[in-house]
Amino acid sequence: MTTEVINLREIILGVLMEVMEEEAYSHVVLREVLEKYQYLEKRDRAFISRVSEGTLENLIQIDYILNQFSTVKTEDMKPAIRNILRMAVYQLKYMDNVPDSAVCNESVKLAQRKGFYNLKGFVNGVLRSIARNLDKVVYPDRQAMPVPYLSVTYSMPEWILKNWVDAYGFDTVETICKAFQEEPPTYLRCNLNKASKAQIIESLESQRIAVKEVSCLDYALEISNYNYLKAVDAFKNGWVQVQDISSMLVAEAADPKWGDYCIDVCAAPGGKALHLADKLKGSGFVEARDLTEAKVALLKENIERTGVINMQANRADATIFYPASAEKADVLLCDLPCSGLGVIGRKQDIKYKMTPAKQAEIVKLQRKILDTVYPYVKVGGTLIYSTCTIGAEENQYNLKWFLEHYPFRLESIDPYLSEELHSKTTQAGYLQLLPGVHHSDGFFLARLTRIG
Repeated sequence: MTTEVINLREIILGVLMEVMEEEAYSHVVLREVLEKYQYLEKRDRAFISRVSEGTLENLIQIDYILNQFSTVKTEDMKPAIRNILRMAVYQLKYMDNVPDSAVCNESVKLAQRKGFYNLKGFVNGVLRSIARNLDKVVYPDRQAMPVPYLSVTYSMPEWILKNWVDAYGFDTVETICKAFQEEPPTYLRCNLNKASKAQIIESLESQRIAVKEVSCLDYALEISNYNYLKAVDAFKNGWVQVQDISSMLVAEAADPKWGDYCIDVCAAPGGKALHLADKLKGSGFVEARDLTEAKVALLKENIERTGVINMQANRADATIFYPASAEKADVLLCDLPCSGLGVIGRKQDIKYKMTPAKQAEIVKLQRKILDTVYPYVKVGGTLIYSTCTIGAEENQYNLKWFLEHYPFRLESIDPYLSEELHSKTTQAGYLQLLPGVHHSDGFFLARLTRIG
């Protein structure tokens, strides 16, 4: 039994080392680990997921606690020791079912197992001190130090928070941060060309999946109490596509007409392009493009699964102009690479890996792509610009820049959205969705018409 516990913690340490020290993506690493160890009991797999994800989600707060009890600050520790301590503090603070003594003892054993015999006293001393005094930790004051308070309480980098507080105010930003710490909902878009909504709900419920309807979109469902999505019959049959509400609004705002030619320049995994194809009801054509063979393979897999006949996946670089595409698109989707800060609730490590310098590079790339692909839109055609982020740099500022340099104008998106989403900005032509404020990921979209 002891060996098994140590092995579980060693697996978790491996996840944290890959994500925090080697810059791997947490959702990819964890998926691979759970597939590799699928023979473990469900309880053990749940422990791996909970401690890995919980440690990453609360990392800034965990380091804040560690730095109050350790003479060596976290940034100066050996990477393995730093991550052993981090996962231990998560267990001490957030997991009542694991005895403090077990957390301390297993952490010491893991340090020894990794060859750090000379540091076992350090690991033991720091953790036992934290275990005894966890309730005495002093956190930044909400009134006197609002940004440090948000940073430590919700484990969000201060530079991101400062930008958001300037744009949205403290209370809204705290609402966003709280939403990131909740389990994000899973939404399905029903392909009503293949099955009725009633059929889809019946199929899901027959597999004991909990289903809720969504007020703002009549073809969307929220599901819970499922285990493995690829084993869900409605998914295997191509009746549903996993897609956030925010992403579904893109095709709504695009509003393709019968027979339209549509191009999605950064399409993988294909949810928005498939939605356009569904809306065309077998007419017209959707060309879904992406940069790598792996992404194109993913697009093809989704096209095949859903049985869409009016869509094709092609490998193409969005920063390279293809003359054959000039003025070909009635609808051009530009769902561009972005910082991803709107989906922190689904990918917690994004917030630690993004920097102001990286964000500035992303803004340059977004502008390069827009500059390259805008000629694909016919005069009178529609361009949808969207990102899964929150900050103005990648959204409103880019939109303003684009309108100043290219022959496009904003069009109201109110006719395409449910009334509960209407605002001054949607009337003007764009929408910024915020987690916790709206029932969706953080997302931005704008509808533009080519006028020359």
